[in-house]
Amino acid sequence: MKKIIPAERLNNVSEYYFSKKLKEVAEMNAAGKKVINLGIGSPDLPPSPEAIEILCRTAQQSDVHGYQPYIGIPELRESFASWYKEWYDVDLNPRNEIQPLIGSKEGILHISLAFLNPGDRVLVPNPGYPTYSSVSNLVGANIITYDLKEEKNWQPDFEALEKLDLSGVKLMWTNYPNMPTGAPATIELYEKLVSFGKKNNIVICNDNPYSFILNDHPISILSIDGAKDICIELNSLSKSHNMPGWRIAMLASNTDFIEWVLKVKSNIDSGQFKPMMLAAAKALQAPREWYANMNKIYGERRIIAEQIMDALDCFYDKKQSGMFLWGKMPEYYKNSEELADKILYDSQVFITPGFIFGSNGDRYIRISLCCKKETLEEAFDRIKKVKEIIK
Repeated sequence: MKKIIPAERLNNVSEYYFSKKLKEVAEMNAAGKKVINLGIGSPDLPPSPEAIEILCRTAQQSDVHGYQPYIGIPELRESFASWYKEWYDVDLNPRNEIQPLIGSKEGILHISLAFLNPGDRVLVPNPGYPTYSSVSNLVGANIITYDLKEEKNWQPDFEALEKLDLSGVKLMWTNYPNMPTGAPATIELYEKLVSFGKKNNIVICNDNPYSFILNDHPISILSIDGAKDICIELNSLSKSHNMPGWRIAMLASNTDFIEWVLKVKSNIDSGQFKPMMLAAAKALQAPREWYANMNKIYGERRIIAEQIMDALDCFYDKKQSGMFLWGKMPEYYKNSEELADKILYDSQVFITPGFIFGSNGDRYIRISLCCKKETLEEAFDRIKKVKEIIK
């Protein structure tokens, strides 16, 4: 019998860093190490009580357990549209300009399959969310990385972009408030992105899941005049409403783009559980006080994360938003992977090395705010005790 080999596309991707590292953390915990995980951005706070109540109540009904429409139920699409109008001042037609998704990470694959042929080119930020690159590789696209640098406030250098050979480029991935750097979006940035996309016939895909975390002014790229013509925006309840395991997200754009993505999606999944969609629709109606209470907790955690950065002599921008803290290492550390491993093995604290987001992230580390204040304080105490060993 001949040896079975996987598809060639797997030669261009590797197992997700967190998937591999968390196996190691699990082994350390099994050995009694009690590792504190400050790596993953999985909210530990609960969704709103109203959303949970609707999920529990409707799940007991006998007629909600069947397949649901691929386009989602009307209640969810209408709630997404109302949410965009209230918070972003963006008008979306719930019938044909919104597509609910089983997570925005999955939406990255749907968009890539809908727009990219093998050999097409795609612009991916460095540093940036690793899934933009891995999915591009899986669909056979050619990646062109574009630099995001601290001196440019982690925004694209449009003069440098215009000097690139943009022939064959179909998509550009952007992500603001930025992950991993926490850099906020601005109207001026979105105006430049829309103009760049239209001028070069490149679809701008803006990933926008962090705009409600430690951020007083949520904005959407779709608020720019004419943005729907060339832009797709992804959004998610994972971060903004503490629902990462629910896999509730959406994308918004013009009707043609929505239809193309739906062609892909309807051949991959079979919709979402109706009680979850009804509960998500309720979650989207949360009052401003709910977001304020959530951010009060994140703000308290952020103070301790800053103390950890200070203990490691790392520099960070206090204007960052989102559920992480991004810090630049001093020169005496070799690289981010070495520092993260030293902290893990010496302090039993897992933080994220910036190299996983691209070469421009190699001098940085990232701390998640998704754990209790007391846990962050314990991590701080552990790191202080072994700081000289780490150095």
